[in-house]
Formats: sequence, structure tokens, C-alpha cells
Amino acid sequence: MPVRPLRLFAVCLGACLTTAALAAGPTLVLRGDVATTRGMIEEVAKAWAKGGHGKIDLQPFNTASGLDAVAHGTADIAGSARPGDGSAAEAGLTFTPVAWDALVLITHPSNHVGNLSLKQVHDIYYGKITNWSEIGGPNEPIDVYAVASPGDGIEYSLRKLLFGRGNQPVAAPRLYVNTAKLEEAVTLDPKALGVTTLSRVAGNGKIKMIRIDGTAPSAATLASGSYKLYTPLYLVTNPSSPHGAQAQAFVDFVASDKATAAMRSHNAVPFASGTALASADSSRRAQILAEVGAHAAPEPTPSTPIAAPGATYASRAAIAPTSERTAEARRALEERRAKTAELAAAKASLKGVSGEAVTVDAAAARGHDFAKVTASASVKATAKHARTYKVAKGDTLFSIARSHAVDVADLRAWNHLKGDAVKPGQVLRLARR
Repeated sequence: MPVRPLRLFAVCLGACLTTAALAAGPTLVLRGDVATTRGMIEEVAKAWAKGGHGKIDLQPFNTASGLDAVAHGTADIAGSARPGDGSAAEAGLTFTPVAWDALVLITHPSNHVGNLSLKQVHDIYYGKITNWSEIGGPNEPIDVYAVASPGDGIEYSLRKLLFGRGNQPVAAPRLYVNTAKLEEAVTLDPKALGVTTLSRVAGNGKIKMIRIDGTAPSAATLASGSYKLYTPLYLVTNPSSPHGAQAQAFVDFVASDKATAAMRSHNAVPFASGTALASADSSRRAQILAEVGAHAAPEPTPSTPIAAPGATYASRAAIAPTSERTAEARRALEERRAKTAELAAAKASLKGVSGEAVTVDAAAARGHDFAKVTASASVKATAKHARTYKVAKGDTLFSIARSHAVDVADLRAWNHLKGDAVKPGQVLRLARR
């Protein structure tokens, strides 16, 4: 065989093998805020794919949409700039902190105001300061921009620091669907003020980052903790989802050398490298609230910046993997997962059961029947039509399994499915023949 055709054959073979390697593993959907689905996570996703683990389908929008998608099975991983809120909707999710990022106040480059105190930032968002002239700028109104979603992670984290609660209403009449749109608006308005993250806008000449109490946001001031407005970034998974194990594998991959290098290149600090930030977090929050004259609101979350057993364990394991507190966090995580599985099993076992209870307390019933409680229960036979389900638009195999209290694996077996893909109009069996 001539040399040239042989070389062409080798090149083609190598390309085929590379393509096959990249295709290995399922495609995982990662949806959430732009701070954790663009920039550094994009690079981490590329490294994951090059390693032959599969593809990450990034869907940047906002924190609330990502958490909702993971909870309902339309995404495998959520990117979040806030911890869990302790609500029932997030009870089954695992929040794993992966990085520290600075919360940055931004304005138009033509704005002469380059420094604000924490108190001034608080008063602007509270509506006490409304004109740039009150803080050394021109006699123009301050156009405070914010993200409309009440569950936006960046907005939540800033308000939590300034007001002691993340759901604090603020004087921000201009609302946007996500941080990316907010940043675009700031580049067009010399009177604008908004918040984003350092990893998003470092090096962006169309946006001016404002110093806080004389300290500029940077990778160095973030790592040292001298810049006070910082927050953990989380990747959120659902252990009971069809791709739960693969999603957790990606979260674990984020702690690899390649992934942490990507984080640092975007001015973020890998979570495990920020032990000093974690240890000083409680005192920092108290100091900020004292400076602005606010008080922390009681919350069901732990005092650390971790809001779920999975995240608590990840944090403590990174700091002291063999400590008793780490072991306790591990046990709490296992108990949470066991409880979630138990609740799902109980829901399935009670399907089709109905009952009623009657308390006899009328005056005429006094005697041995007074205050007697009677109860009855019955199990209704499942109707034939309930043994099948017609897939509707927006359904996933996971959401169907969840709503009918069956296992995804059983759905696959009963319907001879090779994967998780379903399409509208498809009829699925909900029980064994």
C-alpha cells in the first residue's frame, strides 16, 4: 500500500476512535445560573468530554430554573449561586459547593463613582439612597438593576449578606431574566448599578467593577477574604434521578486538577482551597450585618454556607476528611437518602388506598361510645386504563415514574426501553403484564 493512503487511513482511524471516546457515557443536562453554566464550567465540561465521560449539555438561565429542572427530572445537574433554602421542593436535592466567587457591584465605565461602603450598598438596595450625587456621583437617579426570579442565586446571596435574609425585597424597578441580560443592560446605561460575579466580568472593558470599602474585587482579594462580598457556587444533583450516579461523578470531577485550573483561570477559588473563607464565613456575615445595621433572620439551614447533607459532607470532607464531624455529616447524608427512598416506597405502597375516620362526640352518644374514634380503609382496584400512560409534551421518563410512584428501571423493563428517551403520544405500561 502506498505511504500516503496509509497515512490517510491512520488519520481517519484516529478520528473515529476519538469520536467514539467522546461519545462514551450519557449526555448530562446542566441548567442553572450563568455564573455556574458559563465560563469556568464550560471548560470543565470540555475536559469531561475529552476524558471520554460523555457530553454536558449546558443550559444557562438562572438558579430557580435549574433547581426546578433537577427536581422534576428535566435536567441532571443544576448550577446554583445560593445554598438550598430548606423548602420541601429542595428536600431531596444534594447541594455540593465547588467554588468561591466574588459578588461584584457593577456600573457603566463612564460613571465616576468607583467605591462604595457596605452601608451605602445596603442603603441603595433598601431605597434610602436613590441618587448618584448622594455618593459622590452626578445628579442622576440610580438605576438599580436586579434579576426578576425570586430564587436567583446571585441576588439571593447578596441580599443574604446585606439584609440577613435572601428574600429581602429591594428597590430595584428594573428586572431582568438572568444575570447575563443584566450585564448587557449595564453596558448601555451610565446610571446603572447591578450585581454579578467576578468570574463573569473580570476583564470586561464594557463594565466597571466597584470597590467595596476601598478593596477591589480580584482573585487575590477573594482568596484572602479581604474582599467581603463572596459566596460559594454549588452544583446540585438529585440522587434518585436516572442519571444520578453519572451526575455525581461529574460533580466529583470538578475537584480534579484540570477542573480547578479552569476555575482559577476565571478568577474563582476552588472550594477545597478556600478553607480560610469557610472558617471565617460566620464572623464575616455578622460583621457585614453589624456595619449596615441589619440582623440575620432565623433560617432552617446550618450556620455554615452549606444547606444540605450532601453539601455539608462535601465541605467537611474537603477540610478534615477523617474528623468526627465529617463522619457525622456522612451519616446525615446517608440518613437523608434512606429517608427519601423510604418516603417514595411508602407513597407507592399506599397508592389506591382510601380511608375515613369518624369521632363520635355528640351529647346523645355519651357513654361507652363517647369520644370513640372509628376508622375504615379500603383498597380500590386499579382501573385498566390506569395501567398505561400516554406521554405528553414535556414528560420525561423520570417525571412519569415519579408521578405514578414506580421505578424508572421498571418502566424501562416493562416497555422494553433501551434508554430514557420518550416521545409525545407514546403509550407506556405502568405495571408488569
